[in-house]
Amino acid sequence: MKTCPRCDSSLDDGARYCVECGAPQTEDAADELDEYVQRQAQQVAAESEGGADGDDDGGSGFVPTEDLTDREQLWRRGCYVLGYGTIVVALTFVPRPGAFPLIFGGIAILPPIRRLTAEPLGSPLKREVMVGLYAVFALLGAALLLAL
Repeated sequence: MKTCPRCDSSLDDGARYCVECGAPQTEDAADELDEYVQRQAQQVAAESEGGADGDDDGGSGFVPTEDLTDREQLWRRGCYVLGYGTIVVALTFVPRPGAFPLIFGGIAILPPIRRLTAEPLGSPLKREVMVGLYAVFALLGAALLLAL
């Protein structure tokens, strides 16, 4: 019996791939795996190019980060930080009624939510709409937290 060089698990002598980690054990298996990965990468690239509609999220919802401009990357990262930060703060106030609008505001500004809303609406929400929804929910939540 031989062992896998990657994970040291025991293998049959004729094994082409490791049953534990999936590493190829022969040159033929490695070549076959490389060809498969290349085909999959080309398919994903073709699908993402065909679905783009000029928006930073594309029509299908996924645009590789390296294809975004610096400004778009900054916008996306800012949305994640603001959204998750608001959700974390709101979770500390969960028993109070003002926490729920804050949670909704944090969720509304997250980029994956923008992509999810694009499917039924036909296009992603504009940035201004996302920020507006966030602002309304955040102000409502803050007002409820202060008033109650």
